[in-house]
Amino acid sequence: MADGTWEKLSQVAVLGAEYDSPECQPHPKCLERTQVNLLKLIYELSDKREKNQIIWLHGMAGVGKSAVAFTVAERMKGLVMTETTKIETRLAGTFFFSHKHTQCSTAGHFFVTLAYQLGINFPDVKNKVSRAICKNHAVSS
Repeated sequence: MADGTWEKLSQVAVLGAEYDSPECQPHPKCLERTQVNLLKLIYELSDKREKNQIIWLHGMAGVGKSAVAFTVAERMKGLVMTETTKIETRLAGTFFFSHKHTQCSTAGHFFVTLAYQLGINFPDVKNKVSRAICKNHAVSS
């Protein structure tokens, strides 16, 4: 793996978009006994191994999307390797959009940030991402 490639990626990734970054503190969390049905549905979907899941939360401002997303991210980060999952963490990556931080207010850094987080959370992916960047000159320029 080209360490220079990963170094460049780390400089472009928006570390402040991660759910547990200092820029996101204090982050909203679901209060006890709120959003119970929605959280249960999301946890059940995330436990299904036969499909890859992307869960898209949408709704009007102020309905609790960020609180749900932070709560789920925190739980997923805390889940570690088991016999059934065979992976160290269940949280692949997060990107929390924010009007307060310029780099988090648009999708311009979204994919590079998730690629970086995937590499951090899954060492096998780190090598694959670096190779893909090296092979595709449009990505690395």
